Amino acid sequence: MGIINVIEPVIVRMPSVTRPKKHVPFKKKLYWTLGVLLLYFALTNVTVYGVDVQGDLFGQFRSVLAGAQGSILHLGIGPIVTASIVLQLLDGSDMLPINTNEPRGQALYQGLQKFLVVVMSVLTAAPMVASGFLAPDPTMGLPADVMAFVVFFQVALGGVLILYLDEIISKWGVGSGVGLFIIAGVSQQIIGGIFDWSTEGGMAGIADLSTGLLFRWYQIFSGQYDPGFALTSGDGFWFLLTYGGQILFVFTTLLVFSMVVYAESVRVEIPLSHSRVKGARGRYPVKLIYASVLPLIFVRAIQANFQMMGQMIHGQMADPPAWFGVYDQATGQATSGLMYYLTPIHSPMDWMWWLPVGPGQEPWQILIRLGVDFAFLTIGGAIFAVFWVQTADMGPDSVARQIQNSGMQIPGFRQNPAVVEKVMERYIPQITIMSGILLGILAVLANLLGTIGNVTGMGLLLTVSITYKIYEEIAEEQMMEMHPMMRKMFGEE
Repeated sequence: MGIINVIEPVIVRMPSVTRPKKHVPFKKKLYWTLGVLLLYFALTNVTVYGVDVQGDLFGQFRSVLAGAQGSILHLGIGPIVTASIVLQLLDGSDMLPINTNEPRGQALYQGLQKFLVVVMSVLTAAPMVASGFLAPDPTMGLPADVMAFVVFFQVALGGVLILYLDEIISKWGVGSGVGLFIIAGVSQQIIGGIFDWSTEGGMAGIADLSTGLLFRWYQIFSGQYDPGFALTSGDGFWFLLTYGGQILFVFTTLLVFSMVVYAESVRVEIPLSHSRVKGARGRYPVKLIYASVLPLIFVRAIQANFQMMGQMIHGQMADPPAWFGVYDQATGQATSGLMYYLTPIHSPMDWMWWLPVGPGQEPWQILIRLGVDFAFLTIGGAIFAVFWVQTADMGPDSVARQIQNSGMQIPGFRQNPAVVEKVMERYIPQITIMSGILLGILAVLANLLGTIGNVTGMGLLLTVSITYKIYEEIAEEQMMEMHPMMRKMFGEE
């Protein structure tokens, strides 16, 4: 507690959004949610003053980290996710001696999380400005050091702003701000992937890769785009299936959507009965996606930080070794070396070497990169799922205490937390690991096959899962509005 005691005067005084003193009507929650969402979209369109953007370190992770390149919200939810990872690791390893069951401990934990978000915003924004990815515009007429500080301050401030937007949603709105921002960004990409009518920027002899699904098929049926090119060879057929006609993208999007919705509905229901009220029964559901999709956000955040550090280290080297990484100056992405193998697969263009727009690497290099990405998502997803369940009080011991405190028990077993914990250990640990691996496989699969709007598999997975949970929360809110007594039962009044 030494360090905690030193910084306690700071973290307990971190600004916070006032929690409502009574139940917030559902309609008012929707207004708050809509207002924050509109503000989020507005901020993503506010360009950082005096910046000359040289590249986007988070370009391939935007669907997960939200935000927008070169805007006030350039960092997106990255600082929030990174701070959560640090806290989760400290708490999971018992290195964070804070008792969150008491008011002081809760205040310390929340204040420490906000403090870490501010620190991460500074630590993320500063290298971006210093390395030149967010370089000050030399035409502004101010000293370079002054402009560098102005750019840094705006970017770091954006990382803090999104923290409080998330807090407003959590206390006054529906769902969580982090989830809402991910949905907003991914939905924008999907809508663009369906309705975009761009016809410029295509490769020679190949239609524009950014053309929307509906407009592409309008071009095909109207004769503006000749699918005969795509049918003259096997390579051309694959191109029509992917970027030419986007047939595979539609299939993958619908498949991931269906599988996530199905997985959310699959659960093991443990029967419960009240120890004192005869006839009062219930069930404790252990869902197949028990740990939710948050562990995968942590995994992608770590990968994004690896890529950011790799690009910065490469940029600071006078003569970077080839084994570390060779970068394409146009895209800023690694094309060989260690950093190439640590780069996630984001689309068919990254691994289908037989496509006209495929990668330039050898098949064996692509397969190694694919294997590393698959292992990272599945193993990392399982590990972080276990950490998340333990730190979010969803483990067998925490669930047993919750059931005991509610006066419920498992029929046929003694009303003892240790007994209930043993029953829960039959299901929760195994399902937690399975959920992390399953979500990792789905994310890799969606990335390999591609999706509408070139949304990453992780982004689509998160959007479907978070939307499903928001739907469940809205249904619960409506039930409480219809039956006010339910609010007293759940302590919402």
